[in-house]
Amino acid sequence: MLRFLSRRLLVAIPTMFLVVTLAFFMMRAAPGSPFVNERQMTPEVQKVVEAKYGFDRPLYVQYGLYLRDVVRGDFGPSLKYRDKTVLQILAENYKVSLWLGLSAIIAASIIGVFLGVIAALRQNRSIDYATMGIAILGVCIPTFVTAPLLVLLFGSMLGMLPMAGWGWTKVAGIDFPNLKNMILPVTVLALPQIAIISRLVRAGMIEVLRSNYVRTARAKGLPEWLIVRKHALRAAILPLVSYLGPACAGLLTGSLVVEKIFVLPGLGKFFVISALQRDYTVVMGMVIFYAALILILNLIADMLYAALDPRVRLS
Repeated sequence: MLRFLSRRLLVAIPTMFLVVTLAFFMMRAAPGSPFVNERQMTPEVQKVVEAKYGFDRPLYVQYGLYLRDVVRGDFGPSLKYRDKTVLQILAENYKVSLWLGLSAIIAASIIGVFLGVIAALRQNRSIDYATMGIAILGVCIPTFVTAPLLVLLFGSMLGMLPMAGWGWTKVAGIDFPNLKNMILPVTVLALPQIAIISRLVRAGMIEVLRSNYVRTARAKGLPEWLIVRKHALRAAILPLVSYLGPACAGLLTGSLVVEKIFVLPGLGKFFVISALQRDYTVVMGMVIFYAALILILNLIADMLYAALDPRVRLS
């Protein structure tokens, strides 16, 4: 296991280097400047400000200095939020995005596995058609359509849930998000994942239920629920484990639209605003943060896969 982890970490280093390099030069190749909208700046003042942040140096020098600072753990100051560093922005806002993404993937996994198992056990029956029909709808309808519809129904018409905003409740000294504020955005994020997970589990379950060892277990007289729980489900969710790593990362990084619609103070808001305003340091910091998160989640998914399937040899 240690050898496997070491090898994956060694692969992660050039991957992160490539991500930082591509993001740096793509950001600098984009038209515009972080100081172009500063109306009160004269050209002379703008030159002084650019010199302060090192933008008057050759691009390769800026790149080298940025790499040096990143290795030291310094992502620099924000060019737009002058009183904050990039690390401060990440530290103050990551919790909302993290709670949102993790809650969505946990809810989607539980509901998706349940629906997938039910559909597989009732294959080609009405409940199977209904479940898969809902799954297709969940995949086809984008979040920017689902979100306003749910806000209109549960927020405006029924008045059951808050239409926007985020709140914290302190329990035993720990901050937990208000459940009512979470329900709608988590539902919007989870719906497409429920659809995909239920289809994955259904396909895996159908394949496993037709395998020889399941037939043998039935021939021995084992109850169906025991066959499903101990033999079929474990093998059927293996594709799901592989999917969950990128899916978690996708939810954590792909909640930008949801955060915008529900006015949530997460990282997505800063990412969009910073990209539009060419706040290079904030965008770079978030790209590095999300890239590291994706690598870690994929590593965890691989380790879980190996733990569930003894045929997988990490070495």
